[in-house]
Amino acid sequence: MPFTRYAVYVTPPPGPLSDFGAAWLGWDPVRGTTVPHPNIPDLPAPVSDLTDAPRKYGLHATMKPPFTLAPGTTEAALRDAFAAFCAATAPVTLDGLAIAPLGRFLALLPEGDETAINTLAAACVRAFEPFRAPLTEAEITRRRAGGLTPEQDSRLAQWGYPHVMAGFRFHITLTGKRPKSELPTLRATLTQHFAPLLPRPVPVDALSLMGEDRQGRFHLIHRHALTA
Repeated sequence: MPFTRYAVYVTPPPGPLSDFGAAWLGWDPVRGTTVPHPNIPDLPAPVSDLTDAPRKYGLHATMKPPFTLAPGTTEAALRDAFAAFCAATAPVTLDGLAIAPLGRFLALLPEGDETAINTLAAACVRAFEPFRAPLTEAEITRRRAGGLTPEQDSRLAQWGYPHVMAGFRFHITLTGKRPKSELPTLRATLTQHFAPLLPRPVPVDALSLMGEDRQGRFHLIHRHALTA
């Protein structure tokens, strides 16, 4: 399948969390198929509406944000570099994950010290930067239209995305933007369903190379263990 962009994510291993996450969002990037949403009562809106924005990405945390391949690079070379990076990188561990607001959406956020996961994310951004094509003027304009601080604008210019390095926050998005009044009830409901599926501590012992199809949905290319 030809892909328009690539990314490096943390995705859950096969199992109950992966299965429920695919159903909640309505997209399974491993099989490349839509998934029926679960029937969850007492939600403030249909699941399809709550998850419309994050659906195409699948259940994930971004480590290297989506990028177009640079001229002169190939998917095959990216795959080889990804395998080499994972083989040379050690796993890290999070104390836990909990559902919490991040702005106006809900996400799984880490509990405890985030130093190791932040270091891993920064290493991912640097390692695959040679494969990233420069942003177009239209892409830069679109990013800036949302309002960026000087520091964010500097990271956009250097790394192609404002929320990396010092601006990074590990998170697994569960909803799109919602009215803040909805978030407490929605958080409580989702916690009932996700909390029993979350390991504690949470090993981050693999990374996933992802590709975006022409419809804008991401597919798993390869999930590689961190084996250093």
